Amino acid sequence: MRVILASASPRRAELLSAAGYTFEVLPVDVDESVRPGERPSAYVRRLAARKSAQAMTQTQADGKHDLGREVVVLGADTAVVVDDEILGKPRGDAEAQQMLEQLSGRAHRVLTGVSVRRGVDEAGGVETTTVWFTRLAPQDVDWYVRSGEGRDKAGAYAIQGLASRFIQRIEGSYSNVVGLPVAVVHELLRAVSASKRV
Repeated sequence: MRVILASASPRRAELLSAAGYTFEVLPVDVDESVRPGERPSAYVRRLAARKSAQAMTQTQADGKHDLGREVVVLGADTAVVVDDEILGKPRGDAEAQQMLEQLSGRAHRVLTGVSVRRGVDEAGGVETTTVWFTRLAPQDVDWYVRSGEGRDKAGAYAIQGLASRFIQRIEGSYSNVVGLPVAVVHELLRAVSASKRV
């Protein structure tokens, strides 16, 4: 089974490698706009499915793979959610500061939608982890924003990096907060590999 990761995220690649998976990386570009009235879980699930579908289309077009039962495409999308508001990647340091101030001293949810596609079969799901932030002093926010670590991260922070000092506890999958719920991926890969349809 040939696995293709439809993501440019080095964190997702590191998580898959650490779990012993061999895979290729095929970044895709999809519109990540939230639809009016769209719930966070529906949003991440839809984007994950769009990413896996686009990567499968690109893989079919390149003509290098026997798509019959060989190639499996994995797509994922992660969002940080506070009071049902989706916090994506900050568009600048001012927005990063605003996001961190929203997260300060409270719990928020991290949702990752996952989509695994093989032939015409697609399986997916959404994993949710609750994360508790300590109360951040203004100098904490300023220091972290200036570090630049959160500039390309949903919610403007990376749990596995400098921001780990701000995390009081989590409930659920740690790898989900990093960007990929590995146990969910394992189950979905097993499900599509057992599928008899192509």
